Amino acid sequence: MSMATASGCPACAAAPAAQAVAEAARQADDAHILLSVPAIHCAICISTLENGLSAAPDIHSARVNLTLKRVSVEAAPGVTPADLIARVKKLGYEAHELDAGMLSATETDAKGRDLLMRLAVAGFAMMNVMLLSIAVWSGAEAATRDLFHWISAAIALPTIAFSAQPFFRSALSGFRAGRFNMDAPISLAILLAAGTSLYETMQSGEHAYFDAAVALTFFLLIGRYLDHRTRATARSAAQELAALEVPRALKVTEDGDRIAPIAELREGDLVRILPGTRVPADGVIETGESEVDRSLLTGESLPAFAGPGTALATGEVNLTGPLTLRITAAGRNSSLHRLADLVAVAEAGRGRYTSIADRVVKYYAPGVHILAALSWAGWMLYAGDMRQAIGIAVAVLIITCPCALGLSVPAVMTAASGRLFKQGMLIKSGTALERLAEVNTVVFDKTGTLTIGEPQVTNLAGHTRRDLQIAAALAAASSHPLARSLTTALGEAGIKPANVQALREVAGYGVEGRLGDQPVRLGRAAWLGTTPGPASAAWLAIGDEAPREFTFADRLRPGAEDLIAALRDKGLHLMLVSGDADGPVADLAERLGIAEWRAGALPQDKAALVAGLAGEGRKVLMVGDGLNDTAALAGAHVSISPASALDAARTASDIVLLGNSLAPVADALGVAGRAIARIRENIGISNLYNLVAVPLAVVGLCTPLIAALAMSSSSVTVSLNALRLRR
Repeated sequence: MSMATASGCPACAAAPAAQAVAEAARQADDAHILLSVPAIHCAICISTLENGLSAAPDIHSARVNLTLKRVSVEAAPGVTPADLIARVKKLGYEAHELDAGMLSATETDAKGRDLLMRLAVAGFAMMNVMLLSIAVWSGAEAATRDLFHWISAAIALPTIAFSAQPFFRSALSGFRAGRFNMDAPISLAILLAAGTSLYETMQSGEHAYFDAAVALTFFLLIGRYLDHRTRATARSAAQELAALEVPRALKVTEDGDRIAPIAELREGDLVRILPGTRVPADGVIETGESEVDRSLLTGESLPAFAGPGTALATGEVNLTGPLTLRITAAGRNSSLHRLADLVAVAEAGRGRYTSIADRVVKYYAPGVHILAALSWAGWMLYAGDMRQAIGIAVAVLIITCPCALGLSVPAVMTAASGRLFKQGMLIKSGTALERLAEVNTVVFDKTGTLTIGEPQVTNLAGHTRRDLQIAAALAAASSHPLARSLTTALGEAGIKPANVQALREVAGYGVEGRLGDQPVRLGRAAWLGTTPGPASAAWLAIGDEAPREFTFADRLRPGAEDLIAALRDKGLHLMLVSGDADGPVADLAERLGIAEWRAGALPQDKAALVAGLAGEGRKVLMVGDGLNDTAALAGAHVSISPASALDAARTASDIVLLGNSLAPVADALGVAGRAIARIRENIGISNLYNLVAVPLAVVGLCTPLIAALAMSSSSVTVSLNALRLRR
């Protein structure tokens, strides 16, 4: 019946397939846009963005990744990143376009999944081999015992071959480089335990230690996975910086403007930069006037005027008027890519720092091999029994295996990371707490770090109600940050706007209009014919009357004052370094009691300052949030950024503040000191265990199985000691 229906109506049968083809074609033509939204932090943010964007008919889907602070949008072909950025801004969030191609290769944690899979296989095999061993321990003999040994071998050998590969590969790479590492004695112990057990099974021997070999692999994989979780970061900061580059630009050609990939841009080309879009390449303005947000690169909190002859850098944001830019450097030669290269160099330098356990094992690993070889040689001379000598050598290798030493650091770091996470801090680097405990100098960025980058009016009370009403009308017509702040403050004060007509925003200068027959203006000091003061300000002019000044100050981030006081009490050297102007930086330094400050610092200046302090022997903690801080964050001894920071800054940092308050930073210093104490205690426990257990193994009082149990007990002891940090 169904076949007849289908043949009778071929169009009906083809309709679903045609619809599927049409849908696939539509999806192929869709715009796939990835935005970074640094300010999202909760489920309400996710709902606001996804529902707000998806409500538009030309948006097919919007998905928020809270961990990466990104929004992935599938939209109709005509939708541009600038359109989406404007819509996100209306929802109350700042957004930046990311180049998905730059990030696609680093989105997944393949190594973590691989380790977890090998750990699961080893754990499952260990349980089964242990069950088989119970029968042998219970007195199975002859053929029955041999059968259980062969079944254990069938489970254990493939498991070891698969699960222990991370140790084998690491040891092999160490040998190729002509050095011992922690995985050398581990690999040798596993291979000898498995090989000896297989030999004993083939000879119908009474003892086989497949259970010990698999248990050893399982416990070591736990330590390796914990270490990976504390060290892993989603991407490198240099890749994040490269992804911030605008993937396309509006190129000016003889046939008109057209959208062109950045790779096509060359020195001397002209590009059009529309309001609300980022600068695609370094260049000089040919035509147009506007205001430019340079906070990503310089940290300057207020927009800067830009007109013909003004140099712009890649990544800056054009705010108010259209500009035509003559390119001087694009792609790999742009300032953004030079900053990425600077970050990559700084990351590589910091990556040379090794943990305490790594430094200890440098001398530990060769000693273990020498001791096992001497034990084998001694027993061969004493007893002349190869099987007995190999068994004792294997027991020595297993009992001295640096499993506890390997767990000592990741177990402490995991416990400390869990405690700090509850306090609102995310530890991203396996050696971050070790480095944090050594800090003696703290360098702070200003905007977005000690302050939240929102200007706050400081002198409303000094103005008449008439002035405030006129200012309210003018400010409401502008998107300038100071105008928005003034509008908010006047609205909260209950000030109703005056009836100002013919409102017009003059790009780069301010807003003007007419109140009756009088011209009124709100904007820059130079535009109104007055001299600017040291503070951030907007000026109001009414007719021929003298301009009135509205002053602004950055709003302090919660916990900033408490943090500075706590660090000062600890005797740390404090510095404030910002790309902002002298006045705002000096004002903030005085408010917080920071004696040493520097203004007008470019990204390379901040990185050079941190490197210079390191050259003086100082251990620098850098706290920053912007693109201009990324190289300094990567080059510092240890670094912290708030969750509201740009992706690149968060990636370059060792520690991320999950909340708005800076107060947990002081707690982190205390936890770091206690964590180092626990690590040293764990290394002491490992050494004490070896002092007791190794002589027993050398004199032949420990079988490989007893050695594996002793090794496991030391690992459990180390883990329990690490858990004390959670209290």
